[in-house]
Amino acid sequence: MSEAAHSFEGLLREALAPVEPPAAMAERLESTLTSITAMAADELEAWELSAMRDPRNWARPAAAVVAGGTAGAVLVLLRARRRASGPTPALEGMRDSAERAVRDIARETRKLLGER
Repeated sequence: MSEAAHSFEGLLREALAPVEPPAAMAERLESTLTSITAMAADELEAWELSAMRDPRNWARPAAAVVAGGTAGAVLVLLRARRRASGPTPALEGMRDSAERAVRDIARETRKLLGER
């Protein structure tokens, strides 16, 4: 029974392991979201204010607001995530290492000059 439980846990770990999506998928998603946002903006731009008097005409503009707002928000989150996971953290680490090295050199230099 214990061996079966370990085997089951191993299978679950393999099945639930995180998988990075292909880069082309992210680009397709971004282009799709951009086009949805543009179509929603075009729909709202084409809508006439005179049609506001009849509530039956509100469905298309309301759908355009919801779709455009949602697509725009997801697009912002997608781009922010890409920026956060991009090469910036590596550069931050290099910058931190360089700053530490400069501080260490300055401290050692002060020690040497202070002893003379």
